[in-house]
Amino acid sequence: MPPASDGSKLQPLPRAIAVPPGAAPRSSVPSVRYDLAVSGSGELTPDDGVPGDDGPREVFERGGASWYGIQFHQRKTASGERFDMTAMTAAHKTLPFNTRVCVRSLVNGSEVLVRINDRGPYALGRVIDLSRAAADRIGLTGLGIKQVALTVVDRDGMRCGGLPVEASDAQAPVAAAEPKQRARAQVPARRKAVVPARRRK
Repeated sequence: MPPASDGSKLQPLPRAIAVPPGAAPRSSVPSVRYDLAVSGSGELTPDDGVPGDDGPREVFERGGASWYGIQFHQRKTASGERFDMTAMTAAHKTLPFNTRVCVRSLVNGSEVLVRINDRGPYALGRVIDLSRAAADRIGLTGLGIKQVALTVVDRDGMRCGGLPVEASDAQAPVAAAEPKQRARAQVPARRKAVVPARRRK
């Protein structure tokens, strides 16, 4: 059914959106600044790996951290001691054995004090391999690899995880003195077969 005619002509639609003069726009899209190279005030700075409340600390190295556990448990490490996945130990490529290192997660800021007793990791981009227990302490086991900052703890009074580090922290376990010669199981001596001498003809 055709529309009723009121005698007026149809007006063409305007090319722009009809907004009365002086009225606010119907929608407002905030402007986005794409210039990420310029750092304005009030923006978050990247985490430098040093907590502000723990005093000045020098970061030794940054990179990826991984962990190892049950598959290496009780195997010999490069230092000669047995790997214990429940101990706070770690593997590093160059640090001397028994060096104490504070490992700080750059993801959540948690820290753990470990002792170097093994060599590795040898994967590209990784700087330290933590034991299972140390990885649990900083929330690494769920992620597998996490970015960390390493600080060598070379004097008493330094802090790790908000606590002062004592000289006895993360020290090498004292191995029980083994006897120089292990007692061998008594094996009965073999009886020699007596062969009678051949008679000469």
